[in-house]
Amino acid sequence: MAEDIILDFSKNSDMAVMILRYFNVIGSDPEGRLGEAPRPELREHGRISGACFDAALGIIPGLKVKGTDYPTRDGTCIRDYIDVTDLVDAHVKALHKAKPRRVGIYNVGTGKGITVKEFVEACKKATGANIKVEYLSRRPGDYAEVYSDPSKINRELNWTAHYTDLEKSLSIAWRWQKSHRNGYGSP
Repeated sequence: MAEDIILDFSKNSDMAVMILRYFNVIGSDPEGRLGEAPRPELREHGRISGACFDAALGIIPGLKVKGTDYPTRDGTCIRDYIDVTDLVDAHVKALHKAKPRRVGIYNVGTGKGITVKEFVEACKKATGANIKVEYLSRRPGDYAEVYSDPSKINRELNWTAHYTDLEKSLSIAWRWQKSHRNGYGSP
């Protein structure tokens, strides 16, 4: 819907429009300046990386994985996890290529799928924590596999994901999470 609104607006505008379709964003600034800090009331409904870190910190008792009966290699959903550093690079390249009265629409992902179980195992290794996992029935409407086709952004913007080592991205994000238990608020 948001894309349709933007596209409708662009028909009567000289504005340069670049639409980036993010997949599952993970990680934090490698230099430790920025990281993920959801409001407390949104933590339970946030991304799996945030839930993994909350479980590793003891903020929540463990993870709840929904669905183990998908037609995937281990029964859990497959998703595409894109490091925030790559996402920033995609934005910069999109801005450099943006032209008035033109619209660019790009998938920003790795093009590779990782199962939820694989993600949880990588998070356990990155944090060194023994995270308790409770397996529940699947959520209605969840797709078994959702990952990007980044060939267009590679071809047109010369962009490709470089930070594709999941455990390393999670380790960098974990370092930020440990030193910012209250996000950007007071310690």
